[in-house]
Amino acid sequence: MKRRILTLLSLVAILGLVCSVACDGEPLPTEPTLPQPPPSQEKPPEQTAPELEELPTFPLTVVDDLGRTVKIEKLPQRIISLAPSNTEIIYALGLEDRLVGTTDYCDYPEAAKQKPRVAGYVNPDLEKVVSQQPDLVIAEAIHENTVLPALEKLGLTVIVTSATSLDVVLDDIKLIGEVTGKSKAATKLVDDLAMRIQAVTTKTAGLTTEQRPRVLYAIWYDPIWTMGSETFSDDLIWKAGGANIFSKDFEKSHVVSLEAIIAKNPQVIIVSGMATTGDLIYNNIIKETRLTGVDAIRDSRVYKISNANFIERPGPRVVDGLEEVAKIIHPEIFGMPE
Repeated sequence: MKRRILTLLSLVAILGLVCSVACDGEPLPTEPTLPQPPPSQEKPPEQTAPELEELPTFPLTVVDDLGRTVKIEKLPQRIISLAPSNTEIIYALGLEDRLVGTTDYCDYPEAAKQKPRVAGYVNPDLEKVVSQQPDLVIAEAIHENTVLPALEKLGLTVIVTSATSLDVVLDDIKLIGEVTGKSKAATKLVDDLAMRIQAVTTKTAGLTTEQRPRVLYAIWYDPIWTMGSETFSDDLIWKAGGANIFSKDFEKSHVVSLEAIIAKNPQVIIVSGMATTGDLIYNNIIKETRLTGVDAIRDSRVYKISNANFIERPGPRVVDGLEEVAKIIHPEIFGMPE
């Protein structure tokens, strides 16, 4: 059972981890040859070439999510991602041609499955990592105490992401864009995601405590695991118009007792889990006789996220998760989830 729990937690902690050798802009196109206008016509306006990305000056110094000051000596050309969320960011920024190593769990987009695998989730194969000769490794906070020191001892350049809110997810996209010369692409992506987030929060920010349903977010069963504060899941639930019932009890992930859940009396239960795992968690919760008295069970408000990665991975698709959870919690505002 411990192994099963740890496996899922590894997936949740990803929660959430994302190359072309050129800069963000495309090569200037050849100026087309325009036909000469007749004397009586005005000359067409000159066409302008697309603006190229202005690369940062290297060496570049940045601060990652652990507060570490990291010096990037040159524009990275060989990148390894040690988290599915970071892999998704890399693809969203058009950096896939520079991606030379990923984890066994990096499965989106589909092309990511074809990249060399150099890691499970918490235990990368250091020999494989080194063999790819990366000039940048993008890790996640779960690697802080074990993998990070080993990578640094090998002389590798490492930045670490650790999303504790949706705002930090957006900051991580900008950070990865900055160190890879993709700042313009990152800014555009962040602006688009921020607009979608605002479309939700504009409708939920003014809700009173009474208007925010009490939400249990279940990521495992027997025992039930959930998320507390300092997690992007907790922030997502709040922005979607709910209130995480364990937000004030602990930070990060934690086991909770049935007695504690009954005392908190959630009005909505949201279940997440990879593939059939979500069905397993969902079925065990709705069949748990000791929970029959809580409002969520009584009112048939137990929901399984359509794609666990939407709410478990702190990458661009987390906004899809926000929009789905908003519909689950407030169908009267956002409409019923599909």
